[in-house]
Amino acid sequence: MDIDLNGAKVIKNTKSIERNNKWSAFLTDVRKNRVLLCMLIPALLYVIVFAYIPMGGIVLAFKNYNYNVGIFKSPWCGFDNFRFLFVTNKIWQLTLNTLLYNLVFIASGLVFEVGFAIVLSEIRNKVFKKITQAFMFLPYFISWVVVATIMLNIFGSNGVLHHILSYFGAGDFSVYKNTKIWPLVLVIVRAWKQTGYGTVVYLAAITGIGQDLYEAASIDGATIWQKIRYITLPSLKPTIFIMVLLALGNVFRGDFGMFYQLVGSNQLLLQTSDVLDTYIYRMLTTSPNTGMTAAAGLYQSILCFVCIMVANHVVKKVDPDYSLF
Repeated sequence: MDIDLNGAKVIKNTKSIERNNKWSAFLTDVRKNRVLLCMLIPALLYVIVFAYIPMGGIVLAFKNYNYNVGIFKSPWCGFDNFRFLFVTNKIWQLTLNTLLYNLVFIASGLVFEVGFAIVLSEIRNKVFKKITQAFMFLPYFISWVVVATIMLNIFGSNGVLHHILSYFGAGDFSVYKNTKIWPLVLVIVRAWKQTGYGTVVYLAAITGIGQDLYEAASIDGATIWQKIRYITLPSLKPTIFIMVLLALGNVFRGDFGMFYQLVGSNQLLLQTSDVLDTYIYRMLTTSPNTGMTAAAGLYQSILCFVCIMVANHVVKKVDPDYSLF
């Protein structure tokens, strides 16, 4: 068999030249954008220190953790922590609660945020528009601790609403004793606090829509509802898809601040308002089994990862332009 050594050398040299050209182009881009890359260093360090390095703690989920010897010298226990975690059916109820709450939060947030963004975009009085937007944005900056205090003083057993109803002979009233309406309360409070912040994103997207489209529609005799239906909403589709996909990445992560401050350790409300985040926190602070707590956290992270990958795959099949990657 004849072997073309010259041809092989030519191919090898060609590949070597291509690699050198790519490396030279890369170095050229680095030198050209060195200022921007230096600005990126703090954010990159932040992600590495607080996101990637702590991932080494995942091994706790597979170890019988001993404080005396540390993480890496503690004995391995395989999947025992996961087995103990799933012995009771509580983890399934917590997973369902977290999923359903977040799906409702995403749906209600999408409706309110897009709706208010469209309404604000149609307001022509600039002073009134700015004042309205400021008041809508204000609740976002209020701490959940303050919100919980306000809720307790208005809707609690000794709150303002209780005294008003008692004065008119309506009897005892407390939202904190009614488990059936509490999911609705959480949805309303969440929407009140987050709508203003989410509206800014969609309002910015609406501002980027070409005004010539609206002018052409006005010339054709389109009403304001027809402009919203055929111009505004279709133009918001990319932003809506991206925001929903990002939200789905945390669909198995509850808003810890909201659930912990509003619900706390109220055993009556925990029946319908307990989520994975608050459960893991209680395990971490009350249970000596750190490995089981780490297993619960890893279980939650895997669910979030699978959810975002599946959602992105579905969107890529429907319309690749709207996918995250």
